[in-house]
Amino acid sequence: MSLIWDSLIDIQNDLIKSFELTGTEIQEEGMDRFNQPGWVNRVWISEKYRRAHVDVVDMRESHKLWMMHCCIFPHTDSDAPIFGFDVIAGPNKMTGAFCDLSATTNPDHEMIKHFAEITSKLEWKRERELPEWAKAIFSDGMMAAGMVKEQAEIDQISKAVDETLNYYIKEVGNHSSIDLDRESVRVAQNRYGHYQRQNPHTPRVMKSLGLNEEDVDVFVEKCLFPELEEELYRVSGVPYKVRRRDIKL
Repeated sequence: MSLIWDSLIDIQNDLIKSFELTGTEIQEEGMDRFNQPGWVNRVWISEKYRRAHVDVVDMRESHKLWMMHCCIFPHTDSDAPIFGFDVIAGPNKMTGAFCDLSATTNPDHEMIKHFAEITSKLEWKRERELPEWAKAIFSDGMMAAGMVKEQAEIDQISKAVDETLNYYIKEVGNHSSIDLDRESVRVAQNRYGHYQRQNPHTPRVMKSLGLNEEDVDVFVEKCLFPELEEELYRVSGVPYKVRRRDIKL
C-alpha cells in the first residue's frame, strides 16, 4: 500500500516486541476509553523502566493518515533520560518524524551524549524547526525531520530509531541510585509532560480525523502524559501512582 507506512509499522512492531520482551503489559485505569476502532493504546511496566506507552492512530483507509507516539519513562530512582518517538505520515510522505532522549535531572547524561552521536550522522533535506515548548525539553541532538519522501531518509529514520531504542532499553535500567533525589526526578518528569501537553498539533490532527473531541482532550491531558503525584518505588505488582481521579469513564 505504501512503503512509508510499511516502514513505520515495522518500527511499531519492533517497539512492541521490545516491550513484550522486557516488560509486562498492563491495563491502566481509564485507558479503555481510548482504545477504539482506528485508535490503539498499550502500556507496559518493567524493572528497567517505569512506563512505556505506544499510541497509534490508524486512519489509512478513511483519511490516508497514520500517526504514532511512543514514550518511555525511567524509574524515579534513575537520572536516565526519557525516550520519545513521534511520527505522522500519509502514503507518500512523513510530514514529521521526531526522536529524542530528553533529560530529566542530568542534561549531560552519558545516554544523551551517545544519542547525539547517533543523530550527528543524519542528514535531512528538510529539518523541522522546533517550537518554544519543544525547545524547553528536547536535547540538542534531537532528530526532527519533515516532508520525508525519499527512501534514503526513510531508512535513516528506521535505523536511528532502532539503534536508539535498543541502546535505551539496554542502558535505562543501569542508572539507578539510592542517593538520587527522587522528588527532583518526579518534578523533572512532570515538567516534561507539562511541556508536551502544550503541543497543539497532535490533538488538532486527531480531532480532524473524526475522533471525539472530548476524548482527545481528556486523553492528552490525563493519559498521554499522566502526572506523577508522589515518589514511586519498585514494588512487584504495583506499577506506579498517577493522577486519574479527573477521568470520566
